[in-house]
Amino acid sequence: MNNVTPLPASPPAQVTFTRQELDRIMSIYGRMVAAGTWRDYALAFGARQACFSAFRRAAEHPEVQIIKDPALRLRQGEWLLLGEGGAILKRGHELAGVLAVLERRLVKLVEA
Repeated sequence: MNNVTPLPASPPAQVTFTRQELDRIMSIYGRMVAAGTWRDYALAFGARQACFSAFRRAAEHPEVQIIKDPALRLRQGEWLLLGEGGAILKRGHELAGVLAVLERRLVKLVEA
């Protein structure tokens, strides 16, 4: 009766953004909407990745995708910023470094 068998640790069912990560992403999104660049967004959560996509119009391909892939955490970083054509704009271990590309773009939009 005193035998306790630990259950095996199961991997998470899906990868998601933390509240702080989503707050940071939505802050950028809100400022891009205010600048008139973006109008819509989509969230996708899977077993391997979480993805935030920003659109100029709802019927187009995403202009920017912010992808979180924890499997790449020890290699090139778990954060990935993709451009409209699928080109990799930035990879990194920190979300702030990846979002810096969008911050610079936002500053150019406001100054113009």
